[in-house]
Amino acid sequence: MTIEMNSTESIIGRAEIDDIEAILAVVGTEDSDGRHVVHSDYDTIFTWDYEKGARPKLNKLYEKAKGAQWNGETDLPWETDVDQEKLAVEAAAAQGGFAVGFDVTGTPCEKWGDNEWIQFSIESQNWTLSQFLHGEQGALVCTGKIVESVPWIDAKYYAATQVMDEARHVEVFAKYLDEKLSGHYQVNAHLRMLLDDIVSDSRWDMTYLGMQIMIEGLALAAFGFARELTPDPLLKQLLRYVMADEARHVAFGVLSLQEYYQDLSAAELRERQEFAFEAAVRMRDRFLQQEVWDRMGVDTKQILPLVLQDPNRPAFQALLFSKIVPNCRKLGLLDAADGWLRTKFTELGVIEFESAIDTSEEYDAMAAVPPTKRDLD
Repeated sequence: MTIEMNSTESIIGRAEIDDIEAILAVVGTEDSDGRHVVHSDYDTIFTWDYEKGARPKLNKLYEKAKGAQWNGETDLPWETDVDQEKLAVEAAAAQGGFAVGFDVTGTPCEKWGDNEWIQFSIESQNWTLSQFLHGEQGALVCTGKIVESVPWIDAKYYAATQVMDEARHVEVFAKYLDEKLSGHYQVNAHLRMLLDDIVSDSRWDMTYLGMQIMIEGLALAAFGFARELTPDPLLKQLLRYVMADEARHVAFGVLSLQEYYQDLSAAELRERQEFAFEAAVRMRDRFLQQEVWDRMGVDTKQILPLVLQDPNRPAFQALLFSKIVPNCRKLGLLDAADGWLRTKFTELGVIEFESAIDTSEEYDAMAAVPPTKRDLD
């Protein structure tokens, strides 16, 4: 059987992955009424088979989720003072200074002093937490859709607990931004494009793949990275709570899709591979932080080629995919269709993580119930 081969350009809208002009051509707009409407047409599935535990691994996740609920209002030390300028200086000191290894010769940043780099760091934190917030609302919407559309009762049970998790994540990230930081950013255009694709797709497994495997998988790694770097004890604990939930969420996607993908045809698997690749590129593009450079008055077309050439970027970028790649391998997506996704992940420079432990095997350790704030005093 011959599988129709779509080009990179037809999948992601450009022939070259690092085409700056094409990346910057994706521009977001803010809806005047503060809402964003995405049409979705999919089947809502009722099941009259209520046998709990027919899928033991999903049932185990459900039982763990019931016992791991936490309260964002009372379990986090919101009284903690957050001084963004001080945190920026401390973070830079820990890395050996501002913009270490980043050659800004010939750019507007060449004349920046500590004040400009501190402000950039503050804006970057505002942007990062804003995108975390928007991604969590996407997860809230998508998981509500999974409750409706997944055909198994054990999956509906677990997805219902994740809806509560995601509502809590939206709550705490919004509160942290409003009470501790100094500004919001609208959703990145590349992230919104990906969320639109996931929500509008009628197939329930694509919701799983796009959200549970790709977005949540990258978030799990990004939260871990942010937790290691931030000197803020409040954010460290907030992220620890969220990461404990996210590990279960990604495992939920792996366990559900692993069963379903066993019965898909080669052509259907190829569609999932292409979707995973597109999602990977969209998420990679959003981490260029175009909006931050723009707010700082720097020409993005001038600075982003240098950002892409930063010698520290490949390691950072690869680390963000450290959960996605082994989970795609577990699902059989890396090597289906003659290893097409393996080739694409190799081009992205993230294939090195294929042998890492997938989240369905490690969630017990990662998703242990976090301590209360009293335990960390």
